[in-house]
Amino acid sequence: MTSAQGGFGRGSGVFRRKPIEQISEDRGTGLTRTLGLWQLTAIGIGGIIGAGIFSLAGAVANKTAGPAVLISFLIAGIASAAAAFSYAEFAGMIPKAGSAYTYGYAVLGEIVGWLIGWDLLLEYTAIVAVVAIGISGYFNELLNLLGLDLPLWMLGAPGTETGGVAEGSYQVNLFAVVLCLLIAYVLNMGMKNAARFETVLVYLKVAIVLLVIVVGVFHVDTENYNPFFPFGLSGAFTGAATVFFAVFGYDAMSTAAEESKDSQRHMPKAIIYSLAISMVLYVLACLVLTGMVNYRDVDAESAFATAFADVGLPALGIVISVGAVLGITTVLFTFMMGAARVGYSMSRDGLLPRWFAKTHPVKHVPTRTTWVLGVASALIAGFLPIGEAAELTNIGILLAFVVVCVAVIVLRYRQPDLPRTFKTPGMPVVPALGVVFSLWLITFLAPETWLRFAVWFGIGLVIYFAYSKRNSAMEKSSPSAD
Repeated sequence: MTSAQGGFGRGSGVFRRKPIEQISEDRGTGLTRTLGLWQLTAIGIGGIIGAGIFSLAGAVANKTAGPAVLISFLIAGIASAAAAFSYAEFAGMIPKAGSAYTYGYAVLGEIVGWLIGWDLLLEYTAIVAVVAIGISGYFNELLNLLGLDLPLWMLGAPGTETGGVAEGSYQVNLFAVVLCLLIAYVLNMGMKNAARFETVLVYLKVAIVLLVIVVGVFHVDTENYNPFFPFGLSGAFTGAATVFFAVFGYDAMSTAAEESKDSQRHMPKAIIYSLAISMVLYVLACLVLTGMVNYRDVDAESAFATAFADVGLPALGIVISVGAVLGITTVLFTFMMGAARVGYSMSRDGLLPRWFAKTHPVKHVPTRTTWVLGVASALIAGFLPIGEAAELTNIGILLAFVVVCVAVIVLRYRQPDLPRTFKTPGMPVVPALGVVFSLWLITFLAPETWLRFAVWFGIGLVIYFAYSKRNSAMEKSSPSAD
């Protein structure tokens, strides 16, 4: 009897692997399959389009790349697509929650899966907090446009410039806190209802972006494209490292594989569709923005709202600000959902206490994990300035991309006959490019980011060897346990 037939993992020790055939056949999940192709695609678009258009595009155009910001997005999109194809291949084989955690566990071993899962819990939660802080800024700006002023103590975390708060006095980003908790509440309504909420907001967001493009194109002055590379070609590449934050999101969406009606067919399509649609909108929006306003005059914080005000359409600027507040909320939804599904999957595998894997008996969602992550993201958003919170993101996502791209190459040669509903094109060149791009982008990260990452990884290793390794479902099903 082979290890797969006997239900035991391949490999041994910390590198034992749960056979893909066994993962696909696992029963007894508390999640329900309710999501169709376009709901999945909407969740992916919801995770990708957000601060990238409404904030990052303006900041990168103004300070880093000029009109070549669209080249920055294209470079980042190509790098992201190399990883997206790898995710799509795995999603077609493994219709289970967990995404990069599950893929790494199945192909590269338990310790790799644990570290990626542990890493994604922090990364996704931090992304939720960062985006909530960003939305809070738009919300405050919108209130100012409407002539409303909130108390300064609730407008930002300690250390945030709010203009007039006495040193040492109490400060909290109250709107960001409430927003994180609200998203946790929506996710706990049940995936069917939560997905409807997300889909409506995604349609609204896409409509706002299309409005920006259609109206803005009539105010484009081609002279603003000259010079196209004011910061040189290196500026466009540097900008790509910055906007890469805005071109993933499908990875978090793929954690919902266990809640898709036909995951093996729909999930690969949803990954590719969501990235393709988002990239088209990004490029068109960048062309309009840098054509309407000279890159030197682009507002780094509220680029489109300010641009339309500058061409005599301030009312449209207010509409865009409202759309930004509502639209960017979808990013919170996608990444908090992703974090909750990764935590749920790790708990079900015994690597985290099984208390976290408990699902609601009626709504069939991991309510405990969702609330824990909702509170954690609320604390980060409420009490850390956006710069410090942002430093917790990016590196883990990039390492997850490296793991998934390596794993898809390894598995293609280790088990070439496994049924695959989608195959990564250009094997092994395309996933190898995903690895190279991701490692290259990691080199742009600050030393402080590496230090925080190393501390988090160290904590994760202590927990793994102290608790997870001996409580793993693989440990309990091994011959030695018998």
